[in-house]
Amino acid sequence: AVEMTESGGGLVQSGESLRLSCKHSSAESRRCMGWFRQAPGKEREAVAHIDAVSVTYAESVKGRFTCSIDNAANIMYLQLNDLKPEDTAVYYCAATVRWCRAVPTMLAAADFERWGQGTQVVVSS
Repeated sequence: AVEMTESGGGLVQSGESLRLSCKHSSAESRRCMGWFRQAPGKEREAVAHIDAVSVTYAESVKGRFTCSIDNAANIMYLQLNDLKPEDTAVYYCAATVRWCRAVPTMLAAADFERWGQGTQVVVSS
């Protein structure tokens, strides 16, 4: 089983940066890993997905967020730059045995089998 633990969330002002980390226990049983976020009253949405070949970003975060992975340390990162109040949400990391997909859409939350507990990001204006 893949255990996943996020960290790095916090309260920042608009325009500032954060780096989220997702420590996962094993490289087995997953091909696509990713970040999702969920704001109060909204559905969980894909932010960035990464596999051995590529990284895919949601349009709302392109150019501001960067997803990377350190396979030796079993850690996935999400660098959040130029944060905006609308980025406020609980951020989750996730993993699936499926390959990542960009067309026609990124994989949905329901496609992921393993989840972390989430880390809160609050951006004040």
